[in-house]
Amino acid sequence: MLIYLIAGEQSGDVLGARLIAALRRRNPALTFAGVGGPRMAEQGLESLFPMQELAVMGLVEVLPRLRRLQRRMTETVADITARRPDLVVTIDSPGFALRLLRRIASLNIRRIHYVAPQVWAWRENRVRHYHDVWDELLCLLPFEPAFFSNHGLASRFVGHPVLESGADTGDAARFRRQHNITENQKILILLPGSRRIETTRLLPIFAGVINNLTDVIPVVIAAANVADRVRAASQTWPRPPIIVESIAEKHDAFAAASAALTKSGTSTLELALAGVPMVVTYRVNPITAAIARRLIKVDYVCMVNLLAGAPIVPELLQEACTPGSIADTLRPLLANAHAAVIQRAAFPAIMSKLRAGNLAPSDAAAHEILVSTETRSSAGRSTSR
Repeated sequence: MLIYLIAGEQSGDVLGARLIAALRRRNPALTFAGVGGPRMAEQGLESLFPMQELAVMGLVEVLPRLRRLQRRMTETVADITARRPDLVVTIDSPGFALRLLRRIASLNIRRIHYVAPQVWAWRENRVRHYHDVWDELLCLLPFEPAFFSNHGLASRFVGHPVLESGADTGDAARFRRQHNITENQKILILLPGSRRIETTRLLPIFAGVINNLTDVIPVVIAAANVADRVRAASQTWPRPPIIVESIAEKHDAFAAASAALTKSGTSTLELALAGVPMVVTYRVNPITAAIARRLIKVDYVCMVNLLAGAPIVPELLQEACTPGSIADTLRPLLANAHAAVIQRAAFPAIMSKLRAGNLAPSDAAAHEILVSTETRSSAGRSTSR
């Protein structure tokens, strides 16, 4: 059986790698093809083209790269048509993935989309376009199946992969020893994102935050995939940050950190799993922000707050994303004041909502994929008889 997987950004690459490993545990004879990054390559997948070419975010930001994206779409459809896989699994990146699934509908290949489009947050009217786009939808969040069911779309909650991230397994003492940081020193960790456009917008703001924090504290930047850019941008900072690139060292930094400043996204769940109080921020193109404000229907951007149904974590977005405001909000967290205690106390209950049954999320996803495929195969054999 050939399974064709397509991931378009770093988080999808991690999901894809875990999924390949989980599928292979169940059926070692499976083969894989498609588009992925370094983590999927570690599992033996040879990417059709560099995954980074699909990692574009924002309504305005995508326009300059539209022609290249269209060319990669045509290339991917042609490869699927030639290979005729038993199953196509698209992972997140709905802008590319859902268009691809529509393009291959006539091939009669089973289509599964892993990570539900967040239309419950904005542009709910787009749901009506999803009928017949996929054969099965695998959801990461517990409230998503009910949402899609209300629109006549079947889906399954398989749990959130952050539970398998190891974010809560770091070694604080090892990190402090490695970087000569004493036990009583506060540590601030910054997570500016893995996309270059995110780091371009956020790093100057983060630099201003450090300048506004009068206490001299070690600053750590988690910089997977953008380490060179982070090094270049931070050369002018008055206090050189510690830059960590590996996942293991990032988790050690989580364990040692007193507080975090992070862009919105999955990193907020990683920090919550590790028990690190945080401030969430983000800034996009002003035109993108103006359009998004008209469409967003949820009260919170941070996933931790969405799951809690309350503003557990401060969100400083767009105009509020300023060095002074962020620094003022971080100070009580670094001091382990009441705001930090409240966050830490809330995190365990919030994270427990992300588990679906007894299986790890990747195993639950692999199980659903194989059961779904076997059911279709059995139905096909019955029809042929």
